[in-house]
Amino acid sequence: MNDTPGWTSPGSAPDGQDGSGVPGPSSSTEANGSTIQWSKDQPPAGQWSPPTDRTPPPAPGQNWGTPPPNVHWGRPPAAKPGVIPLRPLGMGEILDGAVKVLRSYWRTVLPLTVTVAVISQTANILAQRYLVPAPTEVDAHATPAEQLQQLVDSAKASLIALSPSLLVTMMASLVSAALLTVVISRAVLGRPVSLGSAWQEARPRLLRLLGLTLLLAAMTVAVVTVGLLPGLLIGGAPGVALIFLGGLGAAAAVVWLWIRFSLSSPALMLERQGVVPSLKRSAKLVRGSWWRIFGITLLTQLLIFLFAMIIAIPFTIIGIAVDGEGFSGLLSGTTTTFGWPFLIITGIGGVITSAITYPISAGVTVLLYVDQRIRREALDLELARAAGLPGYGPTPGTDTVGG
Repeated sequence: MNDTPGWTSPGSAPDGQDGSGVPGPSSSTEANGSTIQWSKDQPPAGQWSPPTDRTPPPAPGQNWGTPPPNVHWGRPPAAKPGVIPLRPLGMGEILDGAVKVLRSYWRTVLPLTVTVAVISQTANILAQRYLVPAPTEVDAHATPAEQLQQLVDSAKASLIALSPSLLVTMMASLVSAALLTVVISRAVLGRPVSLGSAWQEARPRLLRLLGLTLLLAAMTVAVVTVGLLPGLLIGGAPGVALIFLGGLGAAAAVVWLWIRFSLSSPALMLERQGVVPSLKRSAKLVRGSWWRIFGITLLTQLLIFLFAMIIAIPFTIIGIAVDGEGFSGLLSGTTTTFGWPFLIITGIGGVITSAITYPISAGVTVLLYVDQRIRREALDLELARAAGLPGYGPTPGTDTVGG
């Protein structure tokens, strides 16, 4: 057998040996012609076996440079006590984790989201039926500035009429977001949670979460007002141009602030911080990752919108078909006001949509918060200890991510 210089394969027999792995008593000749005499007394044949922790040789057709299937080279796979692996997450893993929360904890999540959706849709139906005024017809002979003013007045009246419904929806969504944050934080650790225990965990921080929500809403209104006010004050054609430009600038500023402070709610709930510290905490976690968080959030909202359309369109068609008066008015072009059948049927579709999209939207937000802390602060080690995984030290006395 010919081996490379300095290397002898285990178990191979050099020239002049008997194949047992031990030089035999015969002689061999070196390259210079001298003869080497082997001693008759040789040690016993050595026994060699490959180490048990070595990877077996590659299968026929498999390259040495490609790891065999199910073999992890280098860093071991991340621990996964719950819905996500404890390591930096990709966009698909964040979305998948949010869906797994709904699928694994549906007994806790669905009663909560269905209740919130029913309350919100009921308030919206009552407001549309009794409070929202009929749409104002725009005078075709008016100037563009007057037409714009008529549209603004109509939108203002509708918004004022919908304010009770919006207030009820905001409060219901607030409670839903608080409870879902607690549920998702337990799901990361793989721990079960009941609706009662989630309520006990979230209740002490509901007032702070309300203050945070109102502050963010006030910031949004202030930015939009600053963007639109100059054009509204000037009026005329220049005012319309200023309203358009100011609206674009205000929209860009609102989106920037929305992403910058998008992680403030989970920071408040899970780190037990105040309103302003939560805003600062979110800004710190988002810094340097604004575009990534914006992309994931935008994709999530687009998927939710598509799902809502898939559910809403059939219910809307059924509602129009059932509501004969509204359907005939729609065909004749005399009215677009629908009665109770249309409102109830479309409300059922809204309940189904909200019950499913609420936990997914909240799940993406909380998992983005967890992902940013894993990337910035090695939160995965704390989560592994909190989950009681072996090799990570003693288990702390907390059940939530931020503890």
